[in-house]
Amino acid sequence: MAKINGNTIKPGMVLEHNKGLWVVTKASHVKPGKGGAFANVEAKNLETGNKLNERFRSEDKVERVTLEQKEFSYLYEQGDALVFMDDATYEQTELQKDWVGEDRVAYLQDGMKVVIEMHEDRPIGLTLPEQVTLEVVETEPTVKGQTASSSYKPAKANNGVRIMIPPYMGVGERIVVDTTTGEYVRRAE
Repeated sequence: MAKINGNTIKPGMVLEHNKGLWVVTKASHVKPGKGGAFANVEAKNLETGNKLNERFRSEDKVERVTLEQKEFSYLYEQGDALVFMDDATYEQTELQKDWVGEDRVAYLQDGMKVVIEMHEDRPIGLTLPEQVTLEVVETEPTVKGQTASSSYKPAKANNGVRIMIPPYMGVGERIVVDTTTGEYVRRAE
């Protein structure tokens, strides 16, 4: 870990502060006419999700943390845990469903590649692929002559997620969905 000056803090950096790991969401640097420069920093705790507003003077030293990013494959669900395998070492890691987040668990598919951020061999964050391919299993029937327009209809995908799709699509269609927003992107090839 490296100590950095308070005036070099930028959004996206991970800092060790007040016995916790914080990711910087906003940083504005202020140089008042009188007195020393400082940085107003907004950060979010990586473990608890709490927010922090802190002022760091340019001479303050802050511990910058570098998270190790490892690629894992999703294997299976085991009770309240999800099992992932490190693609490099073949070691298996279990993460609790509530830690991953119920909204993200629904997008996990067998063999899916995910990135787990680690700090001192402890998982801190999980990143899903930006898009996944799903199949429509339930929707209203297609109305003949209906074209692509701004009106979407509700549908249910094979992972149980409800999504809005174009009106001309029906059951059995394969669609690409954004994992961060849960929105329809396009028809899958």
